Amino acid sequence: MLGFTASRTQIATYLIGVALFSISFLVFLNSSVSFVITQRIGQKHNVGDAVGTLGFADELVALVACPAWGLLSDRIGVRSVAVIGYAIVGISLWVFVQAKNVYPQLILARILFSGGASATATMVTAILPTMTITMVSNDQRSPTRRTNGASHTMAPSISSELTITPARFRSRSPTFDTSKKEDTGASTSRLAGLVGMFAGCGALVALLLFLPLPTQFQHAGESPASSVADAFYVVGGVSLLVAIGCFFGLRNLPGEEGKGWKRLVNSKNTTDGATSGRAVLSYPRLFWMSLQLGFKSRTIGLAYLGGFVGRASSVAISLFIPLFVNDYFHRIGRCKADPTPGSIKDTCGDAYRLAAALTGVSQLIALLSAPLFGYISGRYKRFNIPLLVAAASGLGGYILFGFLPNPGSGPVFLIVALLGISQIGAIVCSLGLLGRGIHNEGEDSTTALLAPDSSNGTSHPSAGATPPRTPPLTPATEEQPLLAHDYSRPQSSAGDQSHTHLKGSIAGTYSLFGGAGILLLTKAGGALFDATGSGAPFYMMASFNGLLLVVGLGVAIADAVQGRRRQEHAL
Repeated sequence: MLGFTASRTQIATYLIGVALFSISFLVFLNSSVSFVITQRIGQKHNVGDAVGTLGFADELVALVACPAWGLLSDRIGVRSVAVIGYAIVGISLWVFVQAKNVYPQLILARILFSGGASATATMVTAILPTMTITMVSNDQRSPTRRTNGASHTMAPSISSELTITPARFRSRSPTFDTSKKEDTGASTSRLAGLVGMFAGCGALVALLLFLPLPTQFQHAGESPASSVADAFYVVGGVSLLVAIGCFFGLRNLPGEEGKGWKRLVNSKNTTDGATSGRAVLSYPRLFWMSLQLGFKSRTIGLAYLGGFVGRASSVAISLFIPLFVNDYFHRIGRCKADPTPGSIKDTCGDAYRLAAALTGVSQLIALLSAPLFGYISGRYKRFNIPLLVAAASGLGGYILFGFLPNPGSGPVFLIVALLGISQIGAIVCSLGLLGRGIHNEGEDSTTALLAPDSSNGTSHPSAGATPPRTPPLTPATEEQPLLAHDYSRPQSSAGDQSHTHLKGSIAGTYSLFGGAGILLLTKAGGALFDATGSGAPFYMMASFNGLLLVVGLGVAIADAVQGRRRQEHAL
């Protein structure tokens, strides 16, 4: 069974509201933007260049906006950022059809949309750790009592401890439920699989429900320009409804206590229950700590690399497979050299149908594989084998596709199926790894990276640190005092041993790596496509997957060596 700290309403809102629609509005806009340029603005030339410029501007904004939204969510909460993101998306879609020119009005509208879409995409990752069960201590589960109106956990009475037995002391001492900790990784990975499936369904919602709207309005008697505008108004209204649903459905998320607009610019120590004793870090330091975690935590670092490869793979499938097919049909003379806008299905129908079939099969396999990868990555977490399988599939699949002389011959559909497996495997497994890394699972507990706390001169685990080993709960000898713990200082809790207070910053950095993968493949892959041949982008993706495979194997070897050393120390 899956273990969740969130309610059913919160989980349903997360999957249906955040995960599903985070991709729907982007697919709708990318598929409809050319109609806005031709039908609304009336531009008939250089449409492809305008579409490419808008897409490039979108990715540039996302590179900055994703980590910024993640940092902001660590202050005001993931719910607020999700609501703001969908509200901006809805408003930007309305603004989009008011543009009278591409430069600068449509560019500015696309920048506004990208800001909102970056918020929703980042929250898909940031909300995930709040859904799954976390390691809790016995003292956290104990009842509370009120003294002078203040609520706090029950502290041991010194008089009662005079006659306490070791067994009684052990039962009262803070211990952690390790079985629940194991459930955290499984639950996070399986939920990540559902997230991948719902994101794929979100693309289907855009294709089956949103994109046919202009045609339906035109059949109802409206002009092409008005039908496009009305479709954008309807989809923008849906986005605002999703924002309202997130506002009510994501209330009181676990781990979000104490966050709000009051902490937007507050950098002083707080005394609320969620952040007691911890300074609210500045935005640059939050971002720097999330970057450092990629090097200090093998789990989070591998998740960053998996997100980089997974996002780049999505562009390789949706952009370069159609380009590969189109280039082939033009080289053999089965397409006109300069088809008129809107008539590609007639002038190059074979290429259009083959490209649609190849990308469709790849995305269908990815959609079906998402929950499977979520299940096996949660069940078989050791050595991250599912991620290694995804990387190997991508390495082989992209090399084979790049060598294809004819995109319609040979086992091409089997090859694109490997590409779909590689894409969704990298995304789902990296999301699961990120959740486990945020909960600080699977790290070496013998190495504590301590950073001085300037506020009180003490030392505590830094954001990238692994918590120190818990001292023995019972004295080693009869002469040692039984109650060596200093109750004047707050006991460490599970939250102090995890990175949940940085989950927004980590999610933003994860999205930053994904955006970097998209930009690198889009620009470098496109240039290599023209300079060296149509297979270049696919060889480039093969090298990305090869790097992921090598790093994944290195992490697996390090985990195996670490596990053997633990066994030796235990003996």
